[in-house]
Amino acid sequence: MHASTLIFIAMLTWTASAANGATKYPIEKVTDGDTIDITMTKLPEKLSHMKIRVYGVDTPERGFRGQCVKERELGEQASKFTKEKIKNGKDIQFELRKWDKYGGRVLGDVIIDGKSLREDLIKAGLAREYYGDKKKSWCEDNKNSKDLYTKDNKAR
Repeated sequence: MHASTLIFIAMLTWTASAANGATKYPIEKVTDGDTIDITMTKLPEKLSHMKIRVYGVDTPERGFRGQCVKERELGEQASKFTKEKIKNGKDIQFELRKWDKYGGRVLGDVIIDGKSLREDLIKAGLAREYYGDKKKSWCEDNKNSKDLYTKDNKAR
């Protein structure tokens, strides 16, 4: 079977699931505060592993992707927050919306025990609304954030 045929089948399956509202999928892992890896069980093995990016939010980056100490710390908090929500959730469903602008992830919301992860992240101060436009820096509250970033990276 050609790859284009498999992708077409995957999109049909995903579209049918999305049209029915929230759907349950096995969770592989939480990548960071706004990205979760799932298995779409109705797809062939090669296509079944998907990344769900929480639609409408941006969480701070952690590790080397964070631009300053503050962003990296908030990124770790956001990841921990999402992992705890997933770990403690009894009923976890996904409302899939569309492919992201890069094509490798699906945008959607994660509904945990009837509550939106998107909304919970924003309320906790660990995410900002984001719909694909230019991202606002998580470091701009820090004076000399570039200095902090440079000093921190040189210390490694």
